[in-house]
Amino acid sequence: MIQPWIHKAKTDIFFILMPPFFVLAIVFLFQKQLAKIEQYYSFYTWLLLIVFVDVAHVYATLFKTYFVKSEFISRKKLYIGLPVFCFLLGFVLFLFGSKVFWSSLAYVAVFHFIRQQYGFMRLYARTEDKSYAWIDKFVIYTATLYPMLYWFLSPKKEFNWFVENEFFTYPIPFLLYILTWIYFIIVFFYVVRTMYLLLKYRFFNIPKNAVIVGTFLSWYFGIVYFNNDLIFTLLNVVSHGIPYIALIYVTEIEKKTNEDLGCLNKFKHYKGLLFFLFFLFLVASFEEFTWDILVWQEQLSKPKFNVSAWQFILVPLLTVPQFTHYLLDGFIWKNKSNQRR
Repeated sequence: MIQPWIHKAKTDIFFILMPPFFVLAIVFLFQKQLAKIEQYYSFYTWLLLIVFVDVAHVYATLFKTYFVKSEFISRKKLYIGLPVFCFLLGFVLFLFGSKVFWSSLAYVAVFHFIRQQYGFMRLYARTEDKSYAWIDKFVIYTATLYPMLYWFLSPKKEFNWFVENEFFTYPIPFLLYILTWIYFIIVFFYVVRTMYLLLKYRFFNIPKNAVIVGTFLSWYFGIVYFNNDLIFTLLNVVSHGIPYIALIYVTEIEKKTNEDLGCLNKFKHYKGLLFFLFFLFLVASFEEFTWDILVWQEQLSKPKFNVSAWQFILVPLLTVPQFTHYLLDGFIWKNKSNQRR
């Protein structure tokens, strides 16, 4: 059987499958150096991880939605109405307090991150028999949900998704002990089942299993094993953002004909890829520096004007691209066979 690559083996391996393994290797090999980087170079880690990867991947969605004329026309109400809905919902949530707003957004973000891993797994399993697809689904959700439950049931962590105390946490050691045993039993089951299928069918689905193993490793070590903000951000952001940007480029730009792309055909090939990335970095930088100047005031010098009175409008408004991305991602990857990314 042929491996179900999305684009090409090299592209998929380096940009979709490899990121969690690569980052984890860096974490284990350079822990002391990472501690120094976290302490003395926080601006550069913020710029690289948050701006150039996390925020940039949000705007990559534009190349599958708003920038594709035929797609935008076919779902015009969704693409116009959803950002408006996100702003209004964010505005209402913020009226209940910033904690309510950020907590709500954090839970939506977690769901989005979990669904992306499931989506990639299903995409690479698209040629397999669907009779036992629920087992893979059960395994991938175990890889993501257990670390989050560990977070919720453990003492306070040294990292957060957006802001401090965004999740409801209540340490219950006995329940956590039981869940940990269940988690490793499922890991053992996955390994044994994979070995059995390999011996039975003489075939090993490399990309699907790489997604599953990479998810187990990045979520477990990022949340459970290590209790470090930079390590969590590295494993969380890089494993999520880079594969998504790569997926958008290879499926929505590189694979399509010039006729299908229209004015987007200038983004194809080597120079087009650089222009594509430059556009993402530019827009992401504009958004994140706006956040820092008007809201966070952490990376740059504080402005001379006070905008704190307008937070109830600024925060929901600035969150619209991110919030829209989280919700929109549940629609745009469904095809006619209802097979999600």
